[in-house]
Amino acid sequence: MISGIAGILEEKGVDWVLVRIGGGVTLQVYVPRSTAEDLGERGDEIRLHTRLFIRDDEAVLYGFSSPEALEMFQMLCKVSGIGPRISLALLSSLGPSALVYAVVSGDIATLSGVPGLGKKGAARLVLELKGKLDQVLDEVPPMISENHADALAAIMALGYSASESRHLLSKAGNLTDVSLEEKIRRALQQIPG
Repeated sequence: MISGIAGILEEKGVDWVLVRIGGGVTLQVYVPRSTAEDLGERGDEIRLHTRLFIRDDEAVLYGFSSPEALEMFQMLCKVSGIGPRISLALLSSLGPSALVYAVVSGDIATLSGVPGLGKKGAARLVLELKGKLDQVLDEVPPMISENHADALAAIMALGYSASESRHLLSKAGNLTDVSLEEKIRRALQQIPG
C-alpha cells in the first residue's frame, strides 16, 4: 500500500498532478481540485497522503493534502454505489467542510448537483454517513447559516463553485439583518482584484 508520497511537482491539471518521486519515477495522482490549486508551482516539493485503488487492469493513486481529507475520501468510498471517482468529485465540487455540512444537514439538492451523483446516491450518502462524517474533522470550519442560503445560491448562479461562494460569504463580515442584495454585494467585493 502506498500511504503517502513526497516529491517534486512536475505538472498539474484540474484534478491530477504529476509527482517525480526520484529514481526517474513520476507518478500521476488524482487529487481534489482545491488540492491541485493549492500545491504550488512546477518544481515545488510537495507531500500527499494517498490511497491506491487497483482495478482489473489499472492502478490509480488518489492524493490529499491532509490525513483528514484522505479519511473522508475513504469513508465516501465505502458508501454503496459511490466509488473513488465520485468520492473525488464530491471533495472537488464541495470541499471537505461543505461536504460535511451537506451530509449533516441532509442537503440532497447540493449533493445531487455533483457530477455523477444523482438524488438516490445523494440520499444514500446522507443515510449512511450522517453522524459519521462530522467526526472525521476535529473541527468543522464554520459554515454559512441557512439565513444566507439565498445569497449562496445567487453567487453560485453567477458561476462560482459552492466552496468559492461559501468562502466569499464567510469573508464578507457580519451579514445578519442585511438584505439579499447587500449580502451578494459584500461577498462579491471579496473577490481579489
